[in-house]
Amino acid sequence: MASTDITSDRKRPDGPADPVDAKPDDLAGLEAGLDALDAVQIRRTPVREVLLRKVLPPVVAVALVLIVWELLVRAEVTEVYKLPPPSAVWDSAKDMWLKGTLLEVVWTSVSRGLLGFLLAVAIGTPLGLLVARVKLVRAAIGPILAGLQSLPSVAWVAPAVIWLGLNDQMMFAVILLGAVPSIANGLVSGVDQVPPLFLRAGRTLGATGIRGTWHIVLPAALPGYLAGLKQGWAFSWRSLMAAEIIASSPELGLGLGQLLENNRSSFDMPGIFLAILLILFVGIAIDLLIFSPLERWVLRSRGLLVKN
Repeated sequence: MASTDITSDRKRPDGPADPVDAKPDDLAGLEAGLDALDAVQIRRTPVREVLLRKVLPPVVAVALVLIVWELLVRAEVTEVYKLPPPSAVWDSAKDMWLKGTLLEVVWTSVSRGLLGFLLAVAIGTPLGLLVARVKLVRAAIGPILAGLQSLPSVAWVAPAVIWLGLNDQMMFAVILLGAVPSIANGLVSGVDQVPPLFLRAGRTLGATGIRGTWHIVLPAALPGYLAGLKQGWAFSWRSLMAAEIIASSPELGLGLGQLLENNRSSFDMPGIFLAILLILFVGIAIDLLIFSPLERWVLRSRGLLVKN
């Protein structure tokens, strides 16, 4: 009689079924459903879809810009020497290519920018960790880093020339002064967003000091750190261009900034537009080749992006 009462309590007509009475098939279906929620659908994106989604839009955008540019020239909205046609800019690029100077000019600036950026990463990363983890250091130099980040990097060109002269050391100094604060502040922002539970769990497992920083803090702060690196590269490139334009000298070699300034001095508008486009293309190429893959890797490692 007692067993009958227990059974009747388990099988209430208006309530949910007791897990004890669930059939094996139902439990297997529930487990499969949970596994499906956790699984990431991985498929290979067809080449046609890649072309339509990633290649075609920028190509169309560039084509539209060229068409509007050509229409403005044909409409004679201003004098030709102020707004040259795209064909004139292309002729200027072709002339530099035939002379063998186009790639040399681009590489001079790119090599300086990348080396200066790597130096900025080497300095800004430990500085950011120090500011983020030591309260006294943050109180002392945290506001200074924020102020340096908002200071235009072009302001450092004049004192850098006086201190170091017209050489590559001056270029690197301007890059560091422009990029290090951005990288350090980005890392500080990323560390501040690390959940305290991660830090407590790390300490419980013995991850303290340098080990905790390497295994807990840096991986958890990676999104903010990556944003700081991306902004640091932008500051590095802009700082370098400002330094090359202002501190132009034959001893420094011909970079993109010097090319822009030389064409301005000779009133060569096609050359000016060519230099501007080359500076723009380098910035886009670095973002597409370096930072975009890093961002996708971070998102995939956190399950925020479906692998294709």
